[in-house]
Amino acid sequence: MKVIKRILLIFSAIIVLSLAGGYFYFDNKFSPPENYLKVSGNAVNLPIKWISDGDNQYTALLLPVQIKGIEKTFYMQLDFGSPVTVFYKKSIQSIQEKFAKKIQFKHTQKYISSSLRMDNLNISSKNFQILDYGKKVDFDNPETLNIIGTIGTDLLEKKTIILDFTKSLCSFKDYTITKDFTPFEFKKRKLLLPARIENRSLKLLYDSGTSGYELIVNKEEWQKYRTKNTKLKIEKGNSWGNVLTVISSAANKEMELGNTKLKISEVTYIEGISKMQTFLMKHSGMQGMIGNKLFLNHKIIIDCKNERFKIE
Repeated sequence: MKVIKRILLIFSAIIVLSLAGGYFYFDNKFSPPENYLKVSGNAVNLPIKWISDGDNQYTALLLPVQIKGIEKTFYMQLDFGSPVTVFYKKSIQSIQEKFAKKIQFKHTQKYISSSLRMDNLNISSKNFQILDYGKKVDFDNPETLNIIGTIGTDLLEKKTIILDFTKSLCSFKDYTITKDFTPFEFKKRKLLLPARIENRSLKLLYDSGTSGYELIVNKEEWQKYRTKNTKLKIEKGNSWGNVLTVISSAANKEMELGNTKLKISEVTYIEGISKMQTFLMKHSGMQGMIGNKLFLNHKIIIDCKNERFKIE
C-alpha cells in the first residue's frame, strides 16, 4: 500500500480548493465522475480484515466480496479517499484466466461491466474503472487475502455505512434513526468531519485509506499536540520525485468529534511538502486528516446521503 504517496496526493487535491481562481480547476479536475453503481439489498456484519505493515497493524481495511458467478471470496480495500469503486487490472486478468466465461474483459479496456455481492448487498455497474495495479490472484492457497480492488465513497452515496471497530464488523444498509447525529460536509465524495482539540475548531478529512494513522496535521500543530521527549517513529517515502519524511510521535490529547470524546495517542506530520502546498493547505479549510486507527474502540455510523454521522 503506497500510503505515504496517497496522503500527499489527497492533500494536494483538497488544498487546491483554497485558490481564488483554483476553485474552477478543482471543480473540473477533481470532481468525481457520475455514480454508475446500481445497488440493492443490505450487507450486515461483514467481517473486517486488517492488513499490517511492520509495526502498524491497521495499514488497510479489507472487506470480503464475491464476483457474480464465481464461488470464491475475494477482498477489496475500503478507501474513503477514493470517490469511485475500482478493480485492479492484474487481479482481474488472473481471474479471467481461470473463469473466462464469467469475466468479459479485454486488456486494453479502462472499464469493465461486472456485479459484486457482499452478504445480501448487490453492486453492479457497466462502468467499473480498471486501475493498473494489484497482484495475480493466488487460487492455490485458501489463506491468501486476494485483494482485487477498492470500495470507494460512491457506495456511501447509496447506503449508510456502519463500522463497528469494537467487533471488527461492517454493514451497509438503509438507516432511518436520526437521534444524536452530527452534520458533516460531503464534498466531491470526500468526508470532512468537524472536530475540536483544545477548544479549537477543526475540519478533518476522514480517509479510511490512511488507515493506520490517528491524526495527521502540519508541523506547528504536531508540536503542540505531541508528548515532548518521546521517541519518534520516522518513515521515508517518495512522491513525484520529492522525498517525504513521515514523523509520528506519542500524544495524550482529547478530540471532540460530534458528541464523542476520542483519545489521541499518536500524532503525525509530513516533511517534504512544498511551501506552496503548505500555504494552500492552511487556506483550504482542512486542518488535517484522520484514519481508522482513531476509532478502534468505537462504532461510527456515516450517512452521506443526509451528511450526518454518529460515534458510539
